[in-house]
Amino acid sequence: MALRSRPLTPSHSFLRRNVNKYTTAIHVSPHPHCLFPHPPVLLRFRRPVSFPPHIPRSSLTPATAPLLQDAGATAAVLAGAYSLVLTFDTLNHRNLIQQSLSRKLVHILSGLLFAACWPIFSTSTQARYFASVVPLVNCLRLIVHGFSLVTDEGLIKSVTREGNPQELLRGPLYYVLILIFCALAFWRESPTGVISLAMMCGGDGVADIIGRRFGSMKLPYNQHKSWAGSISMFICGFLISIGMLYYYSALGYFQLDWTWAFQRVALVALVATVVESLPITEIVDDNITVPLVSMVVSMLSFGY
Repeated sequence: MALRSRPLTPSHSFLRRNVNKYTTAIHVSPHPHCLFPHPPVLLRFRRPVSFPPHIPRSSLTPATAPLLQDAGATAAVLAGAYSLVLTFDTLNHRNLIQQSLSRKLVHILSGLLFAACWPIFSTSTQARYFASVVPLVNCLRLIVHGFSLVTDEGLIKSVTREGNPQELLRGPLYYVLILIFCALAFWRESPTGVISLAMMCGGDGVADIIGRRFGSMKLPYNQHKSWAGSISMFICGFLISIGMLYYYSALGYFQLDWTWAFQRVALVALVATVVESLPITEIVDDNITVPLVSMVVSMLSFGY
């Protein structure tokens, strides 16, 4: 039976044109004492390649994956921030916690939890902008309620001292602006951001709680501040800053010499505590002075 040759398909033609590209040719000569000499034989060995050629795994990743991750992280952090305020508002409404304590606990936890959530965002360049949406939403919310365009008694009781909506436009507004600035300027690339937030949220927040409860001994140069409040700010600000640095170091964002880091963080905590104790609260809010001086000293100490 006669064998018919099949016409070449486009894929066959491609293989024939590229066979030399993906094969190795070896000429094998006959042994000199062979009784039946024959011409050299051309052997072809297939190289370890694939058709089509290998495509890097990274190019197979959808371009929208980081976008979806950042959008989901933003939604989760927003929900957490709203739940935090709602929780303390409910506790205060049921008289399970005092309004002043509720306000300070929101002050302490909001910024620290926000900074602790940065690692759940992607490694893309737009991740910090997605994260800053969270305090930006709260910023717009404070402005709307501060000008009494919308009324929310729960929000006002949770973050103001006297229940005056205009208070939202001072300390609480400065607070969220600092959160936005730290996310955009420092992100996960510098210890300065997390240290500044630790001093503003943890150090200053705890100082107010301890100072109100045990602050009978006032500072000689400021009768509105106490020794107990200032000492607690230094200790808690230092410990929370070290805790945040350890958290980010464990995740691989920072590589620190801990003996050196302890000394620098202690210096930042000391300077921030001294500035917080000065009688300038009526002129400049602590939510501005404490984080700004912490940023300056931290950048000078850590070098970035």
